Amino acid sequence: MRIGLLLTALIIAGNCLTAQTSDRMSRSEYFETYEEMAVHEMQRSGVPASITLAQGALESGDGNSRLARIANNHFGIKCHNDWNGKTVYEDDDAKNECFRKYHSAEDSYRDHSDYLLAKSRYAFLFELDVTDYKGWARGLKKAGYATSSTYADKLISIIEEFNLQKYDRMDGSTRKQHNRNQTVNRVASGSERAVLERNRVKYILAREGDTYESITSEFGKISWEIPRYNDTNPGSTLFPGQVVFIQPKRNKAEAGNNIHRLKPGETMYTVSQLYAVKLSALYTMNQLKPGVSLSEGTILQLRKTLKGQLRQPELNEAPQGGEEEEEIRIELNLE
Repeated sequence: MRIGLLLTALIIAGNCLTAQTSDRMSRSEYFETYEEMAVHEMQRSGVPASITLAQGALESGDGNSRLARIANNHFGIKCHNDWNGKTVYEDDDAKNECFRKYHSAEDSYRDHSDYLLAKSRYAFLFELDVTDYKGWARGLKKAGYATSSTYADKLISIIEEFNLQKYDRMDGSTRKQHNRNQTVNRVASGSERAVLERNRVKYILAREGDTYESITSEFGKISWEIPRYNDTNPGSTLFPGQVVFIQPKRNKAEAGNNIHRLKPGETMYTVSQLYAVKLSALYTMNQLKPGVSLSEGTILQLRKTLKGQLRQPELNEAPQGGEEEEEIRIELNLE
């Protein structure tokens, strides 16, 4: 009798183990599940789909990590000072750390793109060709995305093993069709230029030889529109990789981007371009007069009007931590 009960228990345990194993997503299944999402984010933000997929798989344990399962967080992004959404607490570098919790995996993918767009330390990556996955992988490591010395090599290895670079091609010949609006603009001349999106405002990256006049002609705008959208003069010089908005910027930043701490070399203008917020609105929100000089470390409001007086740090005062402390993250695989 006891032997029979023992055999029954072993069978049940074996079946449970088999079920748990079958519930785990394989790496190839992960890519099949999220490929369209990554391609859409590439078209919206300019982050290569191969990089997004490789990072998502690496940091979420192919979607099987506890953080991915209970919080839809595929990239291990922590809460930080500017996060107002739902949260979940997990042990990582320290005990009981705060991580962002998303309604869906799609929200996690979108926030990952926006995270890279919003941080100035990653700005140089958007000057690379979207098919340069090796440059992106090495650039992410160089910018401090992860502490692992082999992080870039791991991303490149995953991309090449599963041929993820095919998703970085914009001609649609090697990826599935999807029903989202295309963000590649076909101009009258028959040429193509990737049209990206920031804060739901469309923009392009300037190429060698571009001028506001040439871009105005290319997109069929009135002479004053493109310069005004970018808070500048028609004769201003453009450099390769510069963000050029082809729609009016908004009066406040996207949800989740509540404040910005000024870094060395940043100005009100560069912040307005970084978050696709009208320069005049940025001045108004922070109760500032145009042309005012601000110190490094000054905290600017991006969504709500400042209550009280804007505080600038003293010249000998080191900027407070917070926004920059979050960057050191090893690939996350919380079980």
